[in-house]
Amino acid sequence: MYRNDPILPTFALILAAGLFYAAYLDGRHIARLLGHVPEELSVGQIGLMAFGAVLLLYGLMGLVSYWLEGIELRPGRHFPTPSTAPVAAGVILVLLLTALSGFFVRLLVYSAQTGHNPTWLQGLIFGSISLVVAALFGIYRRFFGREEVITEEEKSEFPW
Repeated sequence: MYRNDPILPTFALILAAGLFYAAYLDGRHIARLLGHVPEELSVGQIGLMAFGAVLLLYGLMGLVSYWLEGIELRPGRHFPTPSTAPVAAGVILVLLLTALSGFFVRLLVYSAQTGHNPTWLQGLIFGSISLVVAALFGIYRRFFGREEVITEEEKSEFPW
């Protein structure tokens, strides 16, 4: 495939959503059979969610690749065009990152002082911090990074 299509990653995202929904329906089916909601996940639910997570990651990587590189790579050097919108988005994301980091530190101090440790909130904030950092890297790569696309002949010096 010579083109960077968004079709396959989009299909992977739709299939991942379907698998997560199937795991949810499987849990509802088990709850209906048992008469109450079980406290643990079944093996089928874990398998559906794991495969759905892999497809979700694959789909997101494909869509980010499509956004960063475009449909088709063109050989040569590519220089970014200056613009104020990516700078404004970067400033807003850095302010958001600072606020999230401060809240994360305050939550750790609160956990140390009181002994109450809300790990789900810590994980949620840390995941948010990671996504903001990834968005900053993506904006830098898309709007500020210089690219050089190099091609080689189909019959190179490697024997395979």
